[in-house]
Amino acid sequence: MKLQDKKEHPHGLPDKHFDTFFTTDKPIIFAYHVYPRLIHRLTYRRANHKNLHVRGYKEEGTTTTPFDMVFLNDMDRYHLAADVIERVGLGSAEAYAKQALRDKRIEHKQYIAEHGEDMPEIRDWKWDERNSFMGEEGPSTNAAG
Repeated sequence: MKLQDKKEHPHGLPDKHFDTFFTTDKPIIFAYHVYPRLIHRLTYRRANHKNLHVRGYKEEGTTTTPFDMVFLNDMDRYHLAADVIERVGLGSAEAYAKQALRDKRIEHKQYIAEHGEDMPEIRDWKWDERNSFMGEEGPSTNAAG
């Protein structure tokens, strides 16, 4: 309910605070593990709603691997990275980056079909404080995250 304006809900954020978190003119990509339309409903009166893109549950897939479920609903790291590239751009590297993400999606589909489990780079990935912007150890050398 924080996404709603304080005038609409007692727990909502005033416009000033919402705009501080989400800006008034930059792309916003929201990954939400429920129906995307809920986020749109809660934010439709906000200043930057036109730049809000929500990825969420689309009722795609069946019992499969954890990563494949988010993949089938277009909420995996490859789809989200493509959303960022599409909205922010990478200049001359954009086409190469988009192609690399398409290639990873194809690789994922093939691996799941053949092995019935997530690729090792997904399955074996572990959170490491170096992956966190809050970590004190500096940039991570873990390329899998």
